[in-house]
Amino acid sequence: MDIVGLGALLVLVLPSIAFAAEKPAYSPDAATPLVTTSRISATVELGLPALAAAIERDIPKRLATIDERINCVHRHVFIFRVNANCDVWGFVDRTSPVSLYGRGDRVFGAVSIHGAAEGQGANRFTARIRGETEARATIEVEARPELRRDGSLQLNISDSFHWSEHPYLHVLGREFDLAPYVEPNIRTQLGRIRSRALAAARALDLHGKAETAWRHAFDPIKISKDPPIWLQLIPQTAAFAGVRADGKVLWGSLELTGSAETLIGQQPPAVTATALPPLGAAVAEPGTFDVILPVRINYEAVKEKVSQAIAAVPAQNTSVREVQIYPSSGKLVVGLRIAKSSDADPNADQWIYLSAQPKVDADNRTFGLSEIGLTTSSEDSQIGSAVQQLAAQLKNGSNLDYGISYQNLLMAANERLTRPLKDGFRMEGHLDSARLGKVHLLREGILIALHASGGLKIVYGL
Repeated sequence: MDIVGLGALLVLVLPSIAFAAEKPAYSPDAATPLVTTSRISATVELGLPALAAAIERDIPKRLATIDERINCVHRHVFIFRVNANCDVWGFVDRTSPVSLYGRGDRVFGAVSIHGAAEGQGANRFTARIRGETEARATIEVEARPELRRDGSLQLNISDSFHWSEHPYLHVLGREFDLAPYVEPNIRTQLGRIRSRALAAARALDLHGKAETAWRHAFDPIKISKDPPIWLQLIPQTAAFAGVRADGKVLWGSLELTGSAETLIGQQPPAVTATALPPLGAAVAEPGTFDVILPVRINYEAVKEKVSQAIAAVPAQNTSVREVQIYPSSGKLVVGLRIAKSSDADPNADQWIYLSAQPKVDADNRTFGLSEIGLTTSSEDSQIGSAVQQLAAQLKNGSNLDYGISYQNLLMAANERLTRPLKDGFRMEGHLDSARLGKVHLLREGILIALHASGGLKIVYGL
């Protein structure tokens, strides 16, 4: 088939190609802020072992001392009724550290105790009457942490203890219950446990720490060094995200909602932190963190890829002497300076312009061209036919892989989203997925805006 016939065939195959008379104007997209709505978690953590140690410091090892006189003998001997008193002495000791662990919205605690007592007749006639006992018990505490609207932490505590061996004094075949003489002191210690736990919860000062976390949320974050990319969070609202206990950690969390803006270049000016707004209603779970990651491709890279695609076209009676790539009203213009191979005159050429729609394959991380169309035509049928063939080649042969740039940017962002902050706080963040947002054809190059999602916390505690 001759070149003219091939050109006619390609016109039928590429019906989307249209002809116009003028070179497309240079018209890049205006740079717009890369802003998305995001939610982050401000979390205050407390290690339950540290809370247990704080409680234990105020609880003595000896919980109770027994020093009582009780009526221990009450029986008939022959025709006589014998009533005798006994002196009882003993102790109840704490035999284990205070243990705390969390599960769901509850905190559970336990401590083991051991008691021993002896009794002896209280006068010389009953001095030979003796008895002794030994018993063990477990004190159990259950608390339901609750984050109040003012940011304070309330512990709703219930406690109990049960004897594994009840403290009975055995005297002359009879059992005398010593629990009434022991349990009041134990319950006094339980009150001290409750008081100590509530004091530790108040010492958390969640409201004050939430205000500090709110201020830190306004600090710009440098998520990439080359090129310099900054993340600016602007919180707007705060709401409860609940209080939970997870293994050895008790944490109260607030959810901050606002905008996340990505900026390229110099560090953005400091944003003045507003006052922490009134806390909103509770939310079930902290929200995911969203940020726009900008992948940049310069026009020279696209030009090089287009040139490679053109070089792969089988030899023909024309040659492309120069390639131009520039933006025009949301499309990419591919300018080709073409001449016949047989024409040795360096000025015997003409410019042909194609317009193309940017095409991004977010799954394969590639950038290419689609909907390629001619915007200027040639009176020379031979050149026109060659351009048609080049346009067909560019549809499939000009894909540019940006996967490495994306991975490097994602890794750099993750490295910088986990770092210490001031005042004992730290930031923990991780981005793990991205979807395509928008393609911007800017003056300085192509910007692919990817919406990356993950989690971001501002943490105080462990």
